[in-house]
Amino acid sequence: MPSSLQEIKVQLDSHVGQEVTVVAQAGRKKITERSGILRSTFPSLFVVELDEDANFERASYSYTDILTKNIDITFAD
Repeated sequence: MPSSLQEIKVQLDSHVGQEVTVVAQAGRKKITERSGILRSTFPSLFVVELDEDANFERASYSYTDILTKNIDITFAD
């Protein structure tokens, strides 16, 4: 896993438009898993457009979440 925020952003930039699965810590013993398409990256966060069956259209996550292992992101390829 990349060790800096810039490395994480560069890695995600190369996967824009691809299907991703994000597993996030949602509380003490609760984990949420969301699937969708990585739509865009910004200087401090990235946006995932969620599948149609989700309650939300989009979710945004910070690169810091990946660095601190609060979320785990996997690509469909």
